Amino acid sequence: MDRYKAVIERVAGGARTAMLIGGLDSGKSTLSRALADVALDMGRSVGYLDADVGQQVVGPPTTVTLRLLHDPSELEPEKLSLTDAMSFVGSTSPQGQLLPLVVGAARMQATARTAGVDLVVVDTGGLVSGVYGQILKSHTVALLQPDVVIGLQRGEELDPLLGIIQRFFPCQVVALPVLPEIRHTSVEERASNRVEAFRRYFSEPLQRWRVKPTVFMPALPALFEQEKLDGILVGLSDGAGECIGLGMLGFLADEGVLRVISPVADAPKALKLGSVRLEEDFRVRRVDLRNLFGTD
Repeated sequence: MDRYKAVIERVAGGARTAMLIGGLDSGKSTLSRALADVALDMGRSVGYLDADVGQQVVGPPTTVTLRLLHDPSELEPEKLSLTDAMSFVGSTSPQGQLLPLVVGAARMQATARTAGVDLVVVDTGGLVSGVYGQILKSHTVALLQPDVVIGLQRGEELDPLLGIIQRFFPCQVVALPVLPEIRHTSVEERASNRVEAFRRYFSEPLQRWRVKPTVFMPALPALFEQEKLDGILVGLSDGAGECIGLGMLGFLADEGVLRVISPVADAPKALKLGSVRLEEDFRVRRVDLRNLFGTD
């Protein structure tokens, strides 16, 4: 704990961007909040950048989100869960979504900087091993250029990834052990957390807009059967490059039209298709858009 305290105080007091990496249930979110708390006590402003698309602290799953913090009271779970900005990834897993995930993190960091934030704390997802984990984290470091990368590991599990970061980038790399009190969450519990997060997000009051087949990215193929999009999660665009929230598509069979259901008050200008379908109980089912469209 003394080592944790020393790292927290040093990073909270001097870093501009601190990125935390570690596997599932390694305590990244706990340490991120601790860093933010100490920095706020020091009079600094903090941007909490949540890049864990499956188990969000800030905002709903499938997104990279940003919370701008100016007071320690804003670290309370209900307040921290509110979003000041988001980027739609469209999946609860980084697999197959590395580009939108990295781009989203970079956009959220830029938003924090524009807001004048002193410290950006980057809480990342648990993909840290193998080719995909190393590619994702190294490209995230390349774009965000953190002052310090903190690795939370059991044994030596992060040594390959931390070694890559040390060889390729000038940032400080700190390895810390996972604290024994960090609680393990089962696959079922993580799935249940996502269900509850989506249920909260899609609670009334909800808006319902009919949508034309020309508003989507990627574009729908010619003669595409729109009923195949029933339940697909979408990101709502304001037409100026910003994501203003999430929506869920519904197909009205008796009228042969699509509508989007969302808690966002303002009608979107365009919709980005996600790679998940929400069932009636808000459970997530993966969708491969290439197979759905019958294209490459």
